[in-house]
Amino acid sequence: MNFANKISTFRLLSVPFFISTLIYYSPDRDILRFLALGIFFLAVISDAIDGYIARKTKDKSKAGLVLDPLADKVLLMSAFICLYFINTGVKFPLWVVLIVISRDLIILLGAVVIFIVKQDISSSPTRWGKLTTTFQMLSVISVLLKLSFSYYLWWLAVAFTIISGIDYTIRGFKILYAVDNSRVIS
Repeated sequence: MNFANKISTFRLLSVPFFISTLIYYSPDRDILRFLALGIFFLAVISDAIDGYIARKTKDKSKAGLVLDPLADKVLLMSAFICLYFINTGVKFPLWVVLIVISRDLIILLGAVVIFIVKQDISSSPTRWGKLTTTFQMLSVISVLLKLSFSYYLWWLAVAFTIISGIDYTIRGFKILYAVDNSRVIS
């Protein structure tokens, strides 16, 4: 396992600790909100670091193609769900959570279908996907910080989530329905 994959694994393993701090949060234990923020921020930094290392060393692996986006999706979906149910002073509306989760589930389902049909999956993040992840992460941080302008960030996150969801769906259909000349039987 290369170093970038170890960092992605760390990010994935940090999710239960992040969730735990929010589950046990209450206004009289506000330190847990800051602990959740610290864990989330560390995960965000680790996402940037593992991406940088993988690009710089050109050490990309099949495990990394799965681990990195999986860690991002598990972290972000957990954050959006927790910050809907747990009111830290600012919380996500249900419609924001549903849009974020629906997009990720559609992408995951599409990847599974493509893998089943094509027996291969190679994906790379798009500009829209990177903007989506960035604004979703900023939204979570702003909610944990109880910033009054958090709703502006989650509106941007929702806009990019929808745009990237459409973009990934179009790309998925192109991959799924592309002619595979090596498998055509004449």
